[in-house]
Amino acid sequence: MALFVHLTPAANTVRLRRSGVRAAGRGRGRGRGVYCFPVLPCYTLTHQWLRELARDDDHRRFVAVHIRLDDDQPVTVGHYANRPLRVTAGEAVRIVRALPDPRGWEVFVPRTVTVREIHRVRGVAPDAGRHPEGAFDCPCAVRLGEPVLS
Repeated sequence: MALFVHLTPAANTVRLRRSGVRAAGRGRGRGRGVYCFPVLPCYTLTHQWLRELARDDDHRRFVAVHIRLDDDQPVTVGHYANRPLRVTAGEAVRIVRALPDPRGWEVFVPRTVTVREIHRVRGVAPDAGRHPEGAFDCPCAVRLGEPVLS
């Protein structure tokens, strides 16, 4: 089973524990679904999208919804600026883990995530997606000299 994280405002916690993560929005022409990211050994990279989500309102608290999907579940994976690939959840995890720089990558599940697929819901450190001076402090030892998610 592949493990992913979906970031959502803490105000949604009660609803998602009751009915799952609702498929919402339009996935850039992909229909309705849920955006998520594979759980990596690096906490900072796993929660990288928090920086973009919290940009509009730094006072809003977010939670990380850990989702377990069957390895053969169809999803799309890709960098947000490029056309995504249609793959299975297991393959999406392998693709992202193999990247030298997974910043900006996302996985899109084209349906609602059920309550049974939710593994855990927990708070996220408010600065989880921020990196001082473009450096990462994580076990994966990714070191880049360029700005982070500019």
